[in-house]
Amino acid sequence: MSRHRGAVAETPLATSLTDALERLQTAYELGRDRLPEEALERLHGTLDRAGSRRSLSADHTVVGVFGPTGSGKSSLVNALSGTAAARVAARRPTTSEPLALVWGARGSGELLDWLGVTQRVELPDGAPLITGWSVDGGTRGRQESRDASARAVDNARTATMGEAQAGGRTDPQEPARRGLFRWRRTAVASTANAGKGAHRPGAAATSASSLDHADAAGSAGRADSTQVPGLILLDLPDFDSTAAAHREIVQRMAGQVDVLLWVVDPQKYADAALHHGFLRGLATHEAVTLIALNQADRLEPHDLDAVTGSLADILAGEGLPGVAVLPVSARTGIGVPALADEIRSLAESRAAATRRMAADASLAAAELLPFTADRPVDVPSQQARAALSTELAAAAGVPVVVDAVTRAYRRDAHAVTGWPVTRWLARFRPDPLRRLNLRRDDVLPELRSSSLPLVQPAQGARVDHALRVFGDSSASGAVEPWHSSIRDAARGTATDLKDALDAAITGTDLETGRRGWWGLFGVLQWIMVVAFAAGLAWLGVLAVLNFLQLPTIDVPRIEGFPLPTLLILGGLSAGVLLGVLAALLARWGAARRAERVRRRLLASCAQVVNGVVVQPVGNEVERCNGFRVAVLSALQRT
Repeated sequence: MSRHRGAVAETPLATSLTDALERLQTAYELGRDRLPEEALERLHGTLDRAGSRRSLSADHTVVGVFGPTGSGKSSLVNALSGTAAARVAARRPTTSEPLALVWGARGSGELLDWLGVTQRVELPDGAPLITGWSVDGGTRGRQESRDASARAVDNARTATMGEAQAGGRTDPQEPARRGLFRWRRTAVASTANAGKGAHRPGAAATSASSLDHADAAGSAGRADSTQVPGLILLDLPDFDSTAAAHREIVQRMAGQVDVLLWVVDPQKYADAALHHGFLRGLATHEAVTLIALNQADRLEPHDLDAVTGSLADILAGEGLPGVAVLPVSARTGIGVPALADEIRSLAESRAAATRRMAADASLAAAELLPFTADRPVDVPSQQARAALSTELAAAAGVPVVVDAVTRAYRRDAHAVTGWPVTRWLARFRPDPLRRLNLRRDDVLPELRSSSLPLVQPAQGARVDHALRVFGDSSASGAVEPWHSSIRDAARGTATDLKDALDAAITGTDLETGRRGWWGLFGVLQWIMVVAFAAGLAWLGVLAVLNFLQLPTIDVPRIEGFPLPTLLILGGLSAGVLLGVLAALLARWGAARRAERVRRRLLASCAQVVNGVVVQPVGNEVERCNGFRVAVLSALQRT
């Protein structure tokens, strides 16, 4: 039973592929400017190829035939197609550019243009995948063909040796070369863009010729295999060719074809160029990988078992344990029907392209796993945000402003409630808020800039340190490059943060206005001054009258004390007491105002920190987690 499922079962796979590609596109957008450029290029290439392939023919399955020099790729292509279209050479590689054998030409032009294939052989409608070899179209016939392949190798070798001894060398491919086909070489704008999403629809044929062969209808004792739906068989240059252009073609085609058929021979089946250069990186492509061990007729049965077993072990070690090794002989036809059966099954399912793209998506998602953390990165905690706000508020000069508010309140209160005789001395004390440029009536608060020490090197270093600590704590648990991007998101806000903090402080209400009780104390102080002055004036008048020996005026007395003396003593002592009481009240009021201003300043600084620092860091953390979810979801969908 073939391991390839039918088309009906592929609907969930196609849906999963769509979801996986959408998530990979999301991962690409989130990883842009974050991931290494090489990783982004590979991911973009996968998405671009998938998008281009899905827009092209879904009725055709593209099978690329890869192999090293001398493996017999072209001979096997001829044996599978029943044609002599592929050039065969015994001593040197002759395939210099891809050759496409097309079953069902309608709709294949745009697909071949995208592949960059100019040489095309269009087989007639209804042409089978292989002619000349008896193949049962049912499951039992396919299984018997596979089981008989190894046993027939020895018989084929014996028969071949007998023919050679008889002097009549026959062409083993001749029975397969029955029918008609058309050779086309198309002109495309440029094969350099092949594989990059660019293609030209409807490329016109520039030359056409037909090669006529004898009709196979009269071949006795032979039956044609079942007809194959849309299929493109590509004969490709050798992947170990010394020509760089050949290797580039093979590398490009290995990323574009729907099915990868690797043809090896008993001498080079363990070649490092194949396993290290290609198969090791295609561990997710097991469902669209075929291995054909050509020239199996040259091995004894026990040697054939050893070679196929060794090759199977190598494939299992490279993550391809489910890929069967099919012994074939393009020269004698041994095993070719079984290989054709596998190819036909893939073509009939019309699901190989979807499986290939799903495998590419799975590989692309797996390559992104090193950039995803084991668990989601936590957003900055409330404790970390509070610590950052407190540290930045201190660096921005909030304590300095609070102290200035305290001293300014007491200064302003003393200027109104102090003893009028000495309060003028307060004018020589500078206004603390004006020194910080925080009390200017000629400039709007939002346009002012303070004279706080935020721009000084020490305070700037304090800001950088606080941002670094916050960035490190926020990036905890993240892997590169996200760890660095989260830290950079925090540290990159230093310049904007300093300006925003200064604007927040200058825009905060510092309550610089007068309090109501100041006026009352001011009036009382002036009353005391007037009483003191009246007492002095009264005593002065009495002294003058006494000096001039004029009649004196009787002075009123209270409890035996002259009223002028009481006015002097009462005005002086009451003024001093009022000043002391006002100073105590001013100290208490200044503390309350300073606390209110401090809370208001901290709130303003916290708002700035949340908007300038926390939000970008949180966005970067969400971007990191979104990338992780997209990659893991893509893996689950493939």
